[in-house]
Amino acid sequence: MVKRISSGSPFEARIGYSRAVVDRDMVYVSGTTGYDYARMEMPEAIGDQVRNAVGTVEKVLKEAGSDLHDIVRVVYYLADIADYEALVDALGPIFKDIRPAATMVVATLTRPEMKVEIEVTARIGAHQS
Repeated sequence: MVKRISSGSPFEARIGYSRAVVDRDMVYVSGTTGYDYARMEMPEAIGDQVRNAVGTVEKVLKEAGSDLHDIVRVVYYLADIADYEALVDALGPIFKDIRPAATMVVATLTRPEMKVEIEVTARIGAHQS
């Protein structure tokens, strides 16, 4: 049975997508930006955007019965290559022990305040295998 998870983002309802979809032991998390969805605010600093995005990802992974350590694939969409070093500084402490397969793409994001979008795939229990 497929389970769909929402983070409560107004973008999900407007565009018509789920923050995450769970299919058996796989969790597919949609691209997630750095909004603080409780206040619908986007911090200026890319490090803060990374931490907010990862916090949202972590919340939906927990709802799916998983956690950050189960991430097996991550795609980073970076709006400006000039933010690369700050992005790496923010990501390193989070992913240094998880070490998923990763891709980084420089791309125009849908709103000018968005500096990074993070998409992950996790397998429930992966960190135990």
